[in-house]
Amino acid sequence: MPLLDTPVRLGVQIEPQQVAYADIREAVVRLEEMGVDILFNWDHFFPLHGGPDGPHFESWTMLAAWAEQTERVEFGALVNCNGYRNADLQADMARTIDHISAKGGEGRFIFGTGSGWFERDYQEYGYEFGTAGSRLDELAVGLGRIESRWERLNPPPTRRIPILIGGAGEKKTLRIVAGHADIWHSFVAPDALAHKLDVIAGWADVDGHDVSRLIVSSELKGRDTDTADALHDAGARLFTLGFGGPEWDFGLVQRWLDWRDRKN
Repeated sequence: MPLLDTPVRLGVQIEPQQVAYADIREAVVRLEEMGVDILFNWDHFFPLHGGPDGPHFESWTMLAAWAEQTERVEFGALVNCNGYRNADLQADMARTIDHISAKGGEGRFIFGTGSGWFERDYQEYGYEFGTAGSRLDELAVGLGRIESRWERLNPPPTRRIPILIGGAGEKKTLRIVAGHADIWHSFVAPDALAHKLDVIAGWADVDGHDVSRLIVSSELKGRDTDTADALHDAGARLFTLGFGGPEWDFGLVQRWLDWRDRKN
């Protein structure tokens, strides 16, 4: 599958757990000043590691704050959980955050989304967990509703909001990627990327979609530059780094920024 050769970008996923919100606010300022391209959080209600009942903050309200706080950086969730909120409401929230972030130009919001997986979130907040398959079916329907609602909102989004979809399942997830995504995010190893991209291209052919401008996104956390080089050679152009506090390792971010700059 031919890939769009865009500049390499670095996204940092600020883990919204085990810290005070003041720590997150300060990290956002510093990371934008350092030159990070995209800031992400995640959409959960409880910590994913560390103390399971430790401090944790909600995704969308935080993203609205980032929209106002930042000036340059793009931002979004890596990833939003489709099952927690009505699809049309998600579209409206995304459009509003897009406008908050615009500040005289286009908005900077990226709509990262997925089907959800962390059962505790569902159980404790009263959502139906279902099955992996049913959650993916709901994501496919929800994305259609979101795209339709964006066309009807007044005012509309300031730009065509990019959609990032995470996951690598070949029967359902990658078909959804082929139909809706501008960015595909995964943890796939370098030697498996080509096959996954062929699957996406195959679904695009079946369903009549154009994936010629799809951006491939890969995770860096726990990986070295040799692996990042191999991912780049395989077509990845967005690289994300999981980043936890309160002992933020900004030196690690700077090393990956230097790697990005060498690639560009």
